[in-house]
Amino acid sequence: MPERWRSLGKLLLLAAGLVAAGALLRQMGGVPGTGWVDRELRNEGLWGELVFVLVGAALTAAGVPRQSIAFLGGYGFGTLLGTGLGLAAQMLGCAASYAWARLLGRGWAERRMQGRFGHRLRPLRDALRQSPFEATLALRLLPVGNNLALNLLGGMAGLAAGPFLAASAIGYLPQTVIFALLGKGIRVEGAWQLALGVGLFVVSAAIGLVLLRRHRAGQALQSEN
Repeated sequence: MPERWRSLGKLLLLAAGLVAAGALLRQMGGVPGTGWVDRELRNEGLWGELVFVLVGAALTAAGVPRQSIAFLGGYGFGTLLGTGLGLAAQMLGCAASYAWARLLGRGWAERRMQGRFGHRLRPLRDALRQSPFEATLALRLLPVGNNLALNLLGGMAGLAAGPFLAASAIGYLPQTVIFALLGKGIRVEGAWQLALGVGLFVVSAAIGLVLLRRHRAGQALQSEN
């Protein structure tokens, strides 16, 4: 089976899982964290928004999936504002973990590159160093991977903050919108929000796959030359 069909099958499977998760959450009538949003944040105006961003940033920096922050943003503040607040929290968390790794973790990382994990980390580190913006953007758009691990690897590899954070912000945006839509859809039982979120999920993941393939093709061409 051609690789593109396998990739399409994986995307459709992920989309189906997202639909099933949305249906299950609606039946449950509650999601972890939504009670806190209801009690403490939704009607608190600017203060509630600030608390959400700061708590979301701390959770993102500690490794909590960034999609859950976007989901709670959409649930608590609606699609548009929830997307903005969720993205702000994600970027603060990303910058914090990246800065920690760059300032304190580079020596540790170089030792690991020479040890048992080097064969796994070195190719990704080299790809990020060669094309920090393009590689980071492609990886952020994919629906798989570990956000915190990429933040730490970017810092440990000594990537310039500008390209890394800019690509992260652009790459974060599609899934942030998607999960904010899902959060809003859960709260107001909006089927169209759930459907739109799933559709955007597939599109953004497909774009990430295309960018990753182009990046790999470019690397292969350079190695041949």
